[in-house]
Amino acid sequence: MILFSIYLLIIFLCAYIFKEKGLLLNYSGESHQSFSNKKNIPLSGGIFMLIPIIFFLSSNIILIFFFILIFLIGFFSDRKILISPRKRFFFQTIIILLFVTILDFKILSSKIEFFDILLKNEIYAYFFSTFCILILINGNNFIDGLNGLVISYSLIVLYFLSNLGLIDNYVISEQSINLILLLLITLLLLNISNILMIGDGGAYLLGFFLGYIIISSHINNQNISPYFYIALIWYPCFENLFSILRKLSKNFSPLKPDSKHLHQLVFFLVKKKLNISMHFSNNLSSMLILFFNFLIIYISSLYPENTMYQLKLIITSVILYYVIYTLLRKFRELNLKS
Repeated sequence: MILFSIYLLIIFLCAYIFKEKGLLLNYSGESHQSFSNKKNIPLSGGIFMLIPIIFFLSSNIILIFFFILIFLIGFFSDRKILISPRKRFFFQTIIILLFVTILDFKILSSKIEFFDILLKNEIYAYFFSTFCILILINGNNFIDGLNGLVISYSLIVLYFLSNLGLIDNYVISEQSINLILLLLITLLLLNISNILMIGDGGAYLLGFFLGYIIISSHINNQNISPYFYIALIWYPCFENLFSILRKLSKNFSPLKPDSKHLHQLVFFLVKKKLNISMHFSNNLSSMLILFFNFLIIYISSLYPENTMYQLKLIITSVILYYVIYTLLRKFRELNLKS
């Protein structure tokens, strides 16, 4: 604990040095990036996350190797080395498919007879597990447009899994999870203060870490409904799927960024209605989305073993999302016209 406390102090020090020296800056002026923040802020959060994750998972060298590869895809994206979304998605797919195959890391049950028959086929199970992890890590990146949104969402998910005793010690120890929660709180404070951002590297890394923890929990807790785990991560996953369908319906490439995600519409509403600073609007918008998702995750945690209960909650969440999104989109369109 003393060593970890020293590491947190080093994070604060390094974060300020990066900010003062202008290292690993994020701002490129793209519209999807500048809608809520036009300051040049270091994309150092992912690096600070990677180091303790490697340490806590040090007993499995192969696992560490895949975590580093996933982080590097995001890091090279942040540094404008790996610019093409298609190339990033291709590399993600290859790496994750190798990960689930080599480690035999696959989803076992969907509680739907037809799909469970398919999941008994190893090839299908590997591809399906790859698809789920891809949706999560890219969904994480999709919602990473407001201060603290990805970090706080990950905090909430990990807290509830830990609180329910659904993270096995042989996967990662309880003490390690508690330290990761402390690390995320530290990064959250720096993030909402505009001292650092986690970048694509951090978003991919956190998404991959959540995917690893959640599927591990699913494998080791077959009494828990798989839809409870879906309820935990429904927002980034649905945001990703909804965005793809929305863009395809407009003949727009789903791989290209835009400024019409839910968090961007919430920010537009808050900024327009309250007429407050961009920084405060950013943080407040994030808090509103997090409060909504905290309620959903809390409700889902009441009966994690009840599949029908979880399905109703997921369907309700999706309907609420669509209604809120539609209203916010109309508000934005009306105000842009006037």
